[in-house]
Amino acid sequence: MTPTNPKLGDTLRVVAQYDDVSINATPQVSVGKQTYQTFLSGANQFRAFVPTTPLDKPGTLTIRATGGGETAEVTLKLANRKFPTQSIRISGSGSDGTDREFDRVDAFKKLVTPEKLWQGAFRRPNQGPVTSGYGIRRYYNGVFAKDYYHRGIDYAGAYGSPVVAPAPGRVALVGRVSEGFKLHGNTVGIDHGQGVTTIYLHLSRINVKEGDFVRSGQVLGSVGATGGVTGPHLHWGLYVNGLSVDPSPWREVGFE
Repeated sequence: MTPTNPKLGDTLRVVAQYDDVSINATPQVSVGKQTYQTFLSGANQFRAFVPTTPLDKPGTLTIRATGGGETAEVTLKLANRKFPTQSIRISGSGSDGTDREFDRVDAFKKLVTPEKLWQGAFRRPNQGPVTSGYGIRRYYNGVFAKDYYHRGIDYAGAYGSPVVAPAPGRVALVGRVSEGFKLHGNTVGIDHGQGVTTIYLHLSRINVKEGDFVRSGQVLGSVGATGGVTGPHLHWGLYVNGLSVDPSPWREVGFE
């Protein structure tokens, strides 16, 4: 298990290896009722990623690996983490988004494709300063939003500044305001394989199309102010098996 002392928002890397080298069945990793797919990562060795979020309860986690008629369990402590809070007052209906954009974005986040396309740590997608970090909680008109947390990092890049791919992957989502992306704005989503996806919102320009393979550092588009925004910025989110995790460890140390 790594990291050995995880906190809310961390991605857990779980490695399972059979004692009996003759067993070649792909094991499964589970936490509670949630099961995660594993992928071959070495000789008779399999790896799964387990996401945690600010909405999880800190405390003891039991990680179970099952395969080839064998079961193993590991317990660890998931530490609490304090996230900043913001108080926002809003009036009017604003943009709640459309069913079309939510359906497409939700389907994209759930992708688990077999090939691992990235290597090493992810790079920064824009050179602007960070204005909103991962995990921020909010009060709306004095009422705490229990199921909300900021699912990514906001970069206040200059309007039109380049947005680049932080790691290799395949473009699996392109959404535009003209197609009903009223909340997300012009959007690009990259599938990096094995349940790891990244998303880029509010773009002014899109330089790629669905199906394109992109290299690390390749320009995906430009910072904009489309969708539900108060000004130009890039929202970058990183999802593991459908849940938004803190992208920072992926940039600082990477996951293999």
